[in-house]
Amino acid sequence: MRDMIDVRLAALLAAAASPAQGEPVTWLDPVIVTAQRSRESAFDAPAAISAVMRDVIESAGPQVNLSEALNRVPGISVLNRQNYAQDLQLSIRGFGARSTFGIRGVRLIVDGIPATMPDGQGQASTIALASAGRIEVLRGPLAQLYGNAAGGVVQVFTEDDAAQPTATVSAAGGPYGMLKVGAKFSTSSPGYGLTVDASHFHTDGFRPHSEAQRGQLNARWQSDISPSTHISVVLNAIDQPLSHDPLGLTRAQWQADPRQTAAIAIAQDARKSVRQQQLGTVIEHRLGDDTTLSGRIYIGARDLDNALATPLAAQSAPTSSGGIVQFARGYAGAAAQVAHSVRFAAHRALRLTLGVEIDRMREDRQGYINDAGSAGALKRNELNTVENDDAFAQASVDVSPRWSVTAGVRTSHVRFRSRDRFITALNPDDSGSVRYAATNPVAGVAWRVTPLVNVYANAGRGFETPSFTELAYRATGTGLNTDLRASHSRHAEVGAKWKPSTGQRLDVALFDIATRDEIVVDTNNGGRSTFKNAGRTSRRGVELAHAAQWSESLRSSVSIATLRARFVPAGTRLPGTPDRTAFAELVWSPMNGFSAGVEAVHTGQLQVDDANSDATPASTVLNLRVGLKQDLGGWHFSELLRLDNATNRRYAGSVIVNEANKRYFEPALPRNWLLALTARYEFR
Repeated sequence: MRDMIDVRLAALLAAAASPAQGEPVTWLDPVIVTAQRSRESAFDAPAAISAVMRDVIESAGPQVNLSEALNRVPGISVLNRQNYAQDLQLSIRGFGARSTFGIRGVRLIVDGIPATMPDGQGQASTIALASAGRIEVLRGPLAQLYGNAAGGVVQVFTEDDAAQPTATVSAAGGPYGMLKVGAKFSTSSPGYGLTVDASHFHTDGFRPHSEAQRGQLNARWQSDISPSTHISVVLNAIDQPLSHDPLGLTRAQWQADPRQTAAIAIAQDARKSVRQQQLGTVIEHRLGDDTTLSGRIYIGARDLDNALATPLAAQSAPTSSGGIVQFARGYAGAAAQVAHSVRFAAHRALRLTLGVEIDRMREDRQGYINDAGSAGALKRNELNTVENDDAFAQASVDVSPRWSVTAGVRTSHVRFRSRDRFITALNPDDSGSVRYAATNPVAGVAWRVTPLVNVYANAGRGFETPSFTELAYRATGTGLNTDLRASHSRHAEVGAKWKPSTGQRLDVALFDIATRDEIVVDTNNGGRSTFKNAGRTSRRGVELAHAAQWSESLRSSVSIATLRARFVPAGTRLPGTPDRTAFAELVWSPMNGFSAGVEAVHTGQLQVDDANSDATPASTVLNLRVGLKQDLGGWHFSELLRLDNATNRRYAGSVIVNEANKRYFEPALPRNWLLALTARYEFR
């Protein structure tokens, strides 16, 4: 089976290296799978989709955070909080920007296995970038076919197994005690492949009380168990025993000294430790030349200990959940998919994909009094479960050599249950359940105007359920907030892809999104947040990306995105969503093994709350880098030196939306450097 896949990939790559019908297809056309759940050229995909390849991941930073490499993708905002007790603030077209915990509004998938839980919340910190071969980002209506909370999709694929046994060691260091070391082994033979990557990361933090440690393991084994069957097994684990939380700063604190830390964070020893392990397998079986059956099954466990900066006095209320959160979570899922193609005549074909997905999560959660960082009396004890059962169908028809039509539908059922085991005279039984269901269609049309110009238009509907954290409490009373509704959205998009000349590509997309029942923060008191539905919101914007190889030694990439995200009819901006982002890069490689690059990254204002009472200033940051490579027998060495924020700009890297104490601002790093060294040996 793997040989069959390699044949298809080889054919696509061969087309990318030679003209076809007068069309110079170049390295600008990576093979992607996210748009229509099948392998195709990114240029041909009828959707706004971008792929970040291995060379970019390696040159973008220490390979710790997705924010390093994804800032060049239009339409996605990945803001680094410089706080490893919280995840990145990742949003696509404004979906996910309001989250203060984990990733929501965006689906995360790693090697075909979901990294997003059934309630729509995911964790980007579990992604091992050191072994990632490419990252695909899908925006627009077709993302809705990935289910609950799919404002967009970020899919990560482990790099191809090495052609021969290869061992790699790496180290990256920088200021504030940052050090990452890693080791990787990869090998393959006909019908077999293995990649194992392990790393350890440590930082003292830019601010007091922001230290962090993280160990990661990512392993993938794959094999052709028969001429028509391919199997892959993926194991990944993360152990983050220490992540201190410095909290945000008020505007006055940030302007006076961005390196300071809120006193309550130290007094209550705000911190998080997490451990997660996941094992999954994906099987693909070819039933015939035109039919493929695939399936996945996975299982995982996640344990968390999170001390919040809630003042001791605020935890005394009978209904308070305390200031230390602990849970043990188990989760699992399975999916099956069949893809079938039918050729009617020359240049006319039907591609049909049908699938079902089932996911389960069970969480044993407790809350305790936080007394200066020590766990006190029990304040919360409950057993939570989330289940989702989904089915989808997607079809694409080539009605002529130039026209194709895509249509799909997904039905989703999500059920939440909570069994309260902490019941007192003043804290009644909070057990309860709630269900959400939606059927979301999408449709699109693509027109191949010429071999060098593709135009497409898509429309669809999507929905997002509350997460369990958002359902947990009411503004008044106790029990699950069953009045909280899922938000529903309508998406429309038009786009074009153009190759103006050999070695150049231009992508443009315009979108309009209307959402009703947007989920927002209602109250935030004493460490407990409640949520409500805000009515209607509107998101409109333009995304543009241009990449060019000007000569053998000079290339550039530019991306620009605007986003007008508003509450309707109030007209205030959605907090946490930049009104514009831009990225520009120029890379010079005048000789074998040497490269130099300059990057400019612009982020517009970020409103801090629903009332738009304050905002971060817009910022433009300049980054510089130099890379070297040497080959010596079976050894391959590389060095990377980066100078980020070269002009030493003071700016806020992200905001904590609707923070009750007005500690909205999360400072970004001042001028800082990175030195990364890699040694790779190929056993011959």
